[in-house]
Amino acid sequence: MDLKQIEYFVRVAELGSFTRAAQALNVAQPALSRQVRLLEVELRQNLLIRNGRGALPTEAGKLLLEHGRGILHQVERAREELGRVRGALAGRVAVGLPPSIARMMAVPLIHGFRQSMPQATLSLTEGLSAAMLESLSSGRLDIALLYNATPSPDIELTPLFQEELFLVQARPADPSKAATSAVALSALARVPLVIPSRPNAIRMQVEAELAAHGLKPTIALEVDSVASILELVADGAGSAVLAGHAVRNSGQPQAFTVRPIGSPRVCSGVAMAVSSQRPTTLTQKSAQDLIRQLAVRMASASGAASA
Repeated sequence: MDLKQIEYFVRVAELGSFTRAAQALNVAQPALSRQVRLLEVELRQNLLIRNGRGALPTEAGKLLLEHGRGILHQVERAREELGRVRGALAGRVAVGLPPSIARMMAVPLIHGFRQSMPQATLSLTEGLSAAMLESLSSGRLDIALLYNATPSPDIELTPLFQEELFLVQARPADPSKAATSAVALSALARVPLVIPSRPNAIRMQVEAELAAHGLKPTIALEVDSVASILELVADGAGSAVLAGHAVRNSGQPQAFTVRPIGSPRVCSGVAMAVSSQRPTTLTQKSAQDLIRQLAVRMASASGAASA
């Protein structure tokens, strides 16, 4: 059996679709279908039931899926062990970060990764939590940092820290008129907000916090870029709900006032997520350890609570 054919079959079986598997593997769908079919011919068994909705493994396919995952993992482990003989971990790790966290973590993560695993490759992607969850399931990401993630059988979560959310407003021309006291949820509901569109984690949390009190947010603009949100807030288009580090790293923190929200304070939980459907390689475990260390430093620097 050809390793590439096994990899192709495993990905189709996991995703239930030749189209999604081709996208995840970055290969043409006809080539993917041909390789899977050649594997079926070699084994003299149908491995997938193909229908208009996708592809499902047959009983033989389920058996090969179990063995195939183990085979691919052992091959990756062998590569890593050979790398360790040379004195370094090898392989590729794909990490997804929310844009606000990427601003703080991307550079130290790259530096730390290069220093501790110079023979390995790090791929960083920015994205929303919902999209990164899908990428974890499809195998396009190995690790993702997620806001307010919900546990599921397919995902393993490691809580990292709690991040407080603040009401961010343009600083008035007269500094003495700047409000710094905490804002109640009832008052927050009346504030026109420049906020990301659904399913952004902060947007969903703001709506959930207000809904628990029978309230709805007042949406002035929907904008999915943190940098653009802050520019619009500074220009007077509305206020924003963001983590404190988003303002500190904006390049012009003096342009804003930052007010705590609610009592008790409103916080977002940040967790590290990996797929429970695929074994973790040694390189990926080392990357997870590095992310944990950086998360502790971030929490300490920002005053957030470590999990």
